[in-house]
This record gives sequence, C-alpha cells and structure tokens, in this order.
Amino acid sequence: MTAVLDSWAVLRYLENSEPAASVVAELFDTERPLMSWINLGEVHYVVRRSKGEHDAMETVRDLRDVLDVRLPDERLVLDAARLKADHPMAYADAFGAALAISEGATLWTGGPELLVAGAPWSWHDLRSPT
Repeated sequence: MTAVLDSWAVLRYLENSEPAASVVAELFDTERPLMSWINLGEVHYVVRRSKGEHDAMETVRDLRDVLDVRLPDERLVLDAARLKADHPMAYADAFGAALAISEGATLWTGGPELLVAGAPWSWHDLRSPT
C-alpha cells in the first residue's frame, strides 16, 4: 500500500511526538512515502518560524532523501480545489488528500479535518498507536 504523508504527519515526526513519530519513522524505514510539495512547503514555514531558515532548508533537504515529493500539476490543483470546496479543510491539506486519491494511496495523518468517515480519500489515523 502506498502512503502519502501530510504536513501534520511529518511535523509530529520532527517533534518526536508519539505515537505518530514512531509510526512515521517505521514507514521511512520500509518505503518511500509520497508527499506534495505544497505540504512540504508547509513543513518548511513551520520549521522556519521556530528555528530559522537554515534549519528549515536542512529539514527539507533531509526529508527529500526519504520522501517522493511531487509537484502538483493542473489536474491535482483542481482536484485539491474541489476537495477544499466540498470539505472543511485547509487548502494545503486538500493537496495531501488529492495526491492520495490520484495515486490510489492512503493518506497518513492525524489532522481531524482529514479523518472523515466516507471521505473520497483513504486515511490512516496516526493519533492512535495501531
């Protein structure tokens, strides 16, 4: 099963916040999950605000070694816009969900707005240890 990570998942990994951090670390050991550049940009700005530009860029470089980061094309941008229009979520979150749908993958997240019963994307809740 292909996994897509959103910024929530990666930020909990970087913060060593359990149980998500261990689950994401194990995922990095076994496969190369997908992530949208939009979500990686969100990780960059969060790290930059707390630790500065140098650490933010170093984090992005390190993550690119373990992630398959995807640039959104026109179709993904419009799919994300449609998801945002139909579901209450941040626009950046819509890119993670849209990427999961387009790749037939599962979105690994703990963001409550993405853990929606009956959502058109598959999700794995990183807030629980299983």
